Amino acid sequence: MKKIIFCLALMALIFGCNDSEKQPIEDKLPKIINPKLDFKPNIVWIVAEDLSPYIPAFGDSTIVTPTLNQLAAEGVCYDNFFSPHPVCAPARASIITGMYANSIGASHMRTGPWFSDTVSEEVIKNYIHKPAENSNYEAVPPAEVKMFTEYIRSAGYYCTNNKKEDYQFRKTMTAWDESNDSAHWRNRPDNTPFFSVFNIEVTHESRIWSKASDSLWVNEDLEVTVPPYLPDTEVGKKDIRRMYSNILEMDYKVGEILKELKSDGLLDSTIVVWHTDHGGPLPRQKRLLYDSGLKVPMIIRFPNGEFHGLRDNRIISFIDLAPTVLSLAGIEPPNYMEGKAFLGEFMRNEEPKYAFGAADRFDEFTDHMRSVRDKKFKYIKNYEPDKPVYSDVAYRKQMPIMQELLRLKNQNQLTPSQALWFNSQKAEEELYDLENDPHELNNLAGNPEYKDQLEKMRQACNDWIKEIGDTGLQPESELIESFWPNQEQPLTANPKLEFIDGTLHISCSTEGASIGYRYNSGSPWKIYNSPIQVPSNQQIEIVADRIGYKRSDTITFKP
Repeated sequence: MKKIIFCLALMALIFGCNDSEKQPIEDKLPKIINPKLDFKPNIVWIVAEDLSPYIPAFGDSTIVTPTLNQLAAEGVCYDNFFSPHPVCAPARASIITGMYANSIGASHMRTGPWFSDTVSEEVIKNYIHKPAENSNYEAVPPAEVKMFTEYIRSAGYYCTNNKKEDYQFRKTMTAWDESNDSAHWRNRPDNTPFFSVFNIEVTHESRIWSKASDSLWVNEDLEVTVPPYLPDTEVGKKDIRRMYSNILEMDYKVGEILKELKSDGLLDSTIVVWHTDHGGPLPRQKRLLYDSGLKVPMIIRFPNGEFHGLRDNRIISFIDLAPTVLSLAGIEPPNYMEGKAFLGEFMRNEEPKYAFGAADRFDEFTDHMRSVRDKKFKYIKNYEPDKPVYSDVAYRKQMPIMQELLRLKNQNQLTPSQALWFNSQKAEEELYDLENDPHELNNLAGNPEYKDQLEKMRQACNDWIKEIGDTGLQPESELIESFWPNQEQPLTANPKLEFIDGTLHISCSTEGASIGYRYNSGSPWKIYNSPIQVPSNQQIEIVADRIGYKRSDTITFKP
């Protein structure tokens, strides 16, 4: 009996911690969920696109996802995991740097069209958002900011990305051992620890319309729940069925990756992380600061299924992913990162009270919104309340359910919940009780009963904006001018070489530049951190690169 009482008390401690104030870490779940590893773990990220928690492990029983169900049973589900940006490129900028995109000038979706030289015209036409005019630039973070994979590569990890980049800037040459369609841990030298990312695009919003004529992975008459802000018509249900079909296809692809890990005998020496890159593919989800745009699912499977079946309700942001990978690899995260590790040797000592969000330009439409969320309430600040709530983004209008919503609007047939999105002006502030209003339809900002909560979250928003030096709130033209004066991209200076007693010393006058070298053209660039021995008659190539800058010339040296 005493053992039962102790277990119940422990469960209450683990799962009953709902106070959103910062608390010492020893009082919370992470003290229990933190692997104590006596080896360098391999780490695999599997990232699905444009997907809210529409899977059974997070409470949606519409379909069965065999792979993710099994992964959840063997791993830990994270119930309060948030993207700081409700669209892919800014979200990925935050992931790869450990910084808010609106802190480093990367919050406008999207910068470009510098990305287009790596993809076909067909892909650009069908799948890629069109940048606004005069947005041909790369974000230029502060000099100290690196793509975090440089740190883990320097520590001996083999890093692969298959294949999406889309960071609001070109990858630096030193970021990955491989970043392409065939990138895989199987290409690494024997017994080298690895960090491998696999991006699964089938759940992307564009696949709602581009796969419309494909056969479904679900029943054609699958019963689906339609959110109150979307049309409960056959057109609407058809697109929602397509969404669930794409989820099943994604689930299958996740299973194939896990089978490869298992067949290679690596599953139980690998930390597997599955998550999505922001909220769902349907209208009023992606691009908005409601939970449907920011709250995403994450499952982590630890070696040997440690902690299997548990749930973690801490507030975690994408900016925490980079420092967490470093921490799990035994690398202390750099101080400049705004995120904090939630696992590993350098796990944070306090839990954050809030998750923050930002939305600025989306394709051809610019707006400015910020959000603050704790475990119960969401606050949204609209900096341009005179603009309509709905932005008529052309890319999104390719989706039949969006067309259906606009048809109902034009015929004055919208329900009150649907009509909220089409208000001609926004409230300056929004406040939602997420426990009682999960779809965020009832704005409490004007309710005097919630005055204290509103003031508290308003202050948190203002403090955050000041703390990070929010670049997204300034005119984008000014931001571009600060990055690329006179529309000229800054250039990384060529490396300087000194050859002393058989040792090559390399430097670069561009602050924050990374230096790479290699002995064979076409092989991955190694990261230069200290002088290197160059064998006699061995030719070596050297390059310098900084995020947002043009990379230097490639210098060839032979003793």
